[in-house]
Amino acid sequence: MTHTSSYTFPQLVSKRLKLRRLLMSDSKDVFRLRTDKEVNKFIERPTSRTEKNGEEFVKRIEKGIADNSIFLWVISLQETPKLIGTICLWNFNEDQTVAEVGYDLFPEYHSQGIMTEALNAVLDFGFNTASFKAIEAFTHNDNKASIKLLIKNGFLEDKNRRDLENANNIIFVKQND
Repeated sequence: MTHTSSYTFPQLVSKRLKLRRLLMSDSKDVFRLRTDKEVNKFIERPTSRTEKNGEEFVKRIEKGIADNSIFLWVISLQETPKLIGTICLWNFNEDQTVAEVGYDLFPEYHSQGIMTEALNAVLDFGFNTASFKAIEAFTHNDNKASIKLLIKNGFLEDKNRRDLENANNIIFVKQND
């Protein structure tokens, strides 16, 4: 199955986590995540001003899922559906063989291996279900935790490429072996 076919949005499950579809009921948590100073320390994106921005984000993601331009999962612990972070595959190249991974997690869940677990589930889906040939990650050169996460999970820095939209970003790539 390719990622452009029509099917039910995939829920991913790991040892401790459930990665599920984003719902409108998550909009307040999305707003909190996207306005958290620690979470956004290394991310250049417009700052959400009101909780309505959380609802608008959910609507944009729903549209992206419907037109097969994004997979975005809510990261939650198995025992509760509460959003603790998000992880996505998006920004597909023209022939849909390469995707970009993006992720964020509330600070109280940092350094617990949660993002490694979520990333492994998404990489498995991206390579084995959606059939991407490569998955890229753009991360700020000062974001040591993100760089460590990527290297630990088999991503290699692509020193020959630059992020034209953000000079502070470095690009990592993981090939489907």
